[in-house]
Amino acid sequence: MVGSDSSGANQSTVESSEDSPSGMQRTDEIAEGEAETQEKRGEEESSDESGQRTIREMFDEDGRESVFVNRDLVEPDTIIDEERIVGRDEQLESVVSYLKPTLQGNRPPNMLLYGPAGTGKSLIIGAVTHQIIDLCKSKGERFGVIDINCQPINTLDQAVYELVQTVASNTNSEVGVPETGVSTKRKYRRLYELINENYDSVIFILDEIDLLVGRRANDEPAYSKLLYQLSRASNTNEIEGRVSVAALTNDPKFMEDIDGRAESSFNPRDVYFPDYDANQLREILKNRKDAFRKDALKGDVIPLVSAFAAQSHGDARKAIDLFRGAGDLADERGDDAVSEDHVRESQEEIDKDRSLKLVEGLTTQKKISLYSTAAVTRYSKQTGSSVPSPVGFKIYQWVTDELDADQMTRETYVKYVKELSTYGLVSTSRKSRGRGGGMYMEFTFTGDPVAIMDRIVEDTRLEAISSQTDLLRSVVNAQLREFQNS
Repeated sequence: MVGSDSSGANQSTVESSEDSPSGMQRTDEIAEGEAETQEKRGEEESSDESGQRTIREMFDEDGRESVFVNRDLVEPDTIIDEERIVGRDEQLESVVSYLKPTLQGNRPPNMLLYGPAGTGKSLIIGAVTHQIIDLCKSKGERFGVIDINCQPINTLDQAVYELVQTVASNTNSEVGVPETGVSTKRKYRRLYELINENYDSVIFILDEIDLLVGRRANDEPAYSKLLYQLSRASNTNEIEGRVSVAALTNDPKFMEDIDGRAESSFNPRDVYFPDYDANQLREILKNRKDAFRKDALKGDVIPLVSAFAAQSHGDARKAIDLFRGAGDLADERGDDAVSEDHVRESQEEIDKDRSLKLVEGLTTQKKISLYSTAAVTRYSKQTGSSVPSPVGFKIYQWVTDELDADQMTRETYVKYVKELSTYGLVSTSRKSRGRGGGMYMEFTFTGDPVAIMDRIVEDTRLEAISSQTDLLRSVVNAQLREFQNS
């Protein structure tokens, strides 16, 4: 009964609150609150009173149409149809002829594709191997393309693991080995297992092979060891099928540093890629203009992009980057067409960062030489001073000791820094120390040495030196004093 009375009391209380004016007021407040919530939601879905656009409106951009219809065509690494390939007939025919034995059940020769950056090396080897995959598939042959870029890879062990990962990804297989904690030999074995299980023939494409030098270069570069192992894997029956290796490099003297055994085993056919001229660059861009809407390119855009790229040593990759950048800028501005102004502004942005991008592609020794020279300018008490080569070399010796890296002669150091003048990073002049004092080179930076040093230490092989700034500053100024007093 007590429970029943309590329940009844509660019920009457609820009923009275709903029927009373105060209960009606609370109900109205709830309704008003829900209405306010609905209104706020509506405001979030449309522009607020201040005129600020919502996220959805930012995506919609008021219904504006992009200047692009197929932006992938102006991505430099896109594998394009062969009819779009321009100015590389000779190189295309060479690569096709070297790889044709694959379709006949024979082992093709190894290849060395060399030439300046952006001259079509990756484009040609990618287009040809893409066709071979389809042709082999139609014959029931399993042809594999194992393609890696060596630029971000530091050691031989990491390179082999990258190859294992690439094959595993291409074949939907388990990687099967950990990245660390096992020997390089074990990773090689796993690589060969994956290839034997999935392919009848393979080609290893090693892009920017010259950058795979390893942590130390005092015995044999890492790329030499890798080329030796891969090019002989079928001869030693570690890989049961047919194997070929294509090494891609910007360095025409690449083979000079390869160990004799590796050179004999690799023994490549050379394919040289020269710079594109302005006419070829123009044709390259015309063959990709369908990346844009039909009416989205003004008539002066392609000639201007070609002219800028031709000034940059005929680099097609830079031409395509500029072409795409101008289109992106038009989209950002909400313009209906790409104009000369977009090209010029995009080129200005590229120019700002060009020298820093060039730094990324340098060999380790050239990076150390450049870093050491820049350090003299950066840490000298006399701001903006030029760098005497004897002082720069002393700092170079100190940096190589700190990094436990191979050490070149003073003549080689000077040669490396002088070469960098061709990239517009430094200017050089010959100076005299007076009667009997001899001659030396003096280096002056045309760009920001701080930005250059910061970009160099992004390379994991050199990042350890970035923690030694205070010590490096004292070494620089001690060497400058010694030079001035000598």
